[in-house]
Amino acid sequence: MLSATMLMTILDGSIVTVAMPAIQQDLGFSPAGLSWIVNAYLIPLGGLLLLAGRLGDLVGRKTLFLAGNALFTAASLLAGAATGPGLLITARFLQGVGSALASAVVLGILVTLFTGARERARAIGIFSFTGAAGASIGQVLGGVLTDALSWHWIFLINLPIGIATILLALPALPDDRGIGLAAGADVIGAALVTAGLMLGIYTVVKVERYGWLSAHTLGLGAVSLVLLTAFTVRQATAATPLMPLRILRSRNVSGAYLAQLLTLSAMFSFQVIVALYLQKVLGYGALDTGLAMLPAAVAIGAVSLFVSARLSHRFGERLVLTAGLALLIGAMGWLTTVPADAAYVPDLLPVFVLVAGAGLVLPSLTGLGMSSARPEDAGVASGLFNTVQQVGMALGVAVLTTLAAARTEALRTDGHDEATALTSGYHLAFAVSAGLLVAALAVALLVLRQPKPAEHDTPTTI
Repeated sequence: MLSATMLMTILDGSIVTVAMPAIQQDLGFSPAGLSWIVNAYLIPLGGLLLLAGRLGDLVGRKTLFLAGNALFTAASLLAGAATGPGLLITARFLQGVGSALASAVVLGILVTLFTGARERARAIGIFSFTGAAGASIGQVLGGVLTDALSWHWIFLINLPIGIATILLALPALPDDRGIGLAAGADVIGAALVTAGLMLGIYTVVKVERYGWLSAHTLGLGAVSLVLLTAFTVRQATAATPLMPLRILRSRNVSGAYLAQLLTLSAMFSFQVIVALYLQKVLGYGALDTGLAMLPAAVAIGAVSLFVSARLSHRFGERLVLTAGLALLIGAMGWLTTVPADAAYVPDLLPVFVLVAGAGLVLPSLTGLGMSSARPEDAGVASGLFNTVQQVGMALGVAVLTTLAAARTEALRTDGHDEATALTSGYHLAFAVSAGLLVAALAVALLVLRQPKPAEHDTPTTI
């Protein structure tokens, strides 16, 4: 049930990208308004994860999980029935809220249900497999549903999944009452962190339009930082903090968050930029692009599902993480050499094999990042982990696509042909991605430590 919910959350973030041209034509979106089909989902999702995670600890993680799934499913029906831009954007916002409520507590439920080192590693491997599958399945499924039926079905497909998840989760997940609102009812802190995160994510997703050094980006970015700084100060002094700062005292937790921020910045932008390269340089269609990238999802899924847990149990998560990062660095380095007339098998297929390293990295980071979560803090730790993930993805795409576009434009001005200019821009993005992964590897080697067996095996109850 937990994996199905995460699958829907990630699937819904990627499935819509393929269908956007059809939605624009049918509903009459303006070019500027079209981006809000994605932004209206991402902003509440990233902005509410931390608050939702803490609410799960206070009122019960199962309660919030079911409420989030119900809202997401109802909003999916509204999105599928949308007849105009305003209704679709409203439905996408509600989908983002529902996803935040449900996905924020997923890891908190997982780490309190699976307490032994081996069973937790297996559970995290399965969980990571569904996450990796969702991103790639979304691209393929979006093309199939849009071409065979209509764009409405990219949202309506969520209905049977959401209803089944709710019905099966009712008996499958154990009840938990939470520790009560009085243990963390910090209204001021909640307002500060939600406003700061939403404003920060909005600023990042609009960078492509306004630029990094514009008054819009610098001004709103500064306000976001002030709000988040005020939230941190508030948590250090509040009698009942929304996010107890003791969560960040563990070097493994704080180190895993930093490594995750760097890794997700590189890997999510990898998916976006490789798709752009396939379509704009090599001339692939939307469905062909999804199918071309499918081996990467299969490789990541197979490693996270069948290999990661066994290696983590035998060698420890830190060593497995460093091995996976080394593979990913190799993949990004390879991509800096692909030509404008690349052939799929010799030039691209090896990359999609090497990115199987993500199947080692993502479960290891999840295990390390949640290794010190107490039962009463598991929800907020889960929400914080997912918040870092969303921020990393948004930052990576904003920074790397901007760098690639600037390099491409400079080469066009110098008289280079379109394919060469685009390829060179993407090479720069891949090189920066490799640098981010090298930084993540440095964090893994210098900051992280393999948790002691007791940290994984301490019995806890949900």
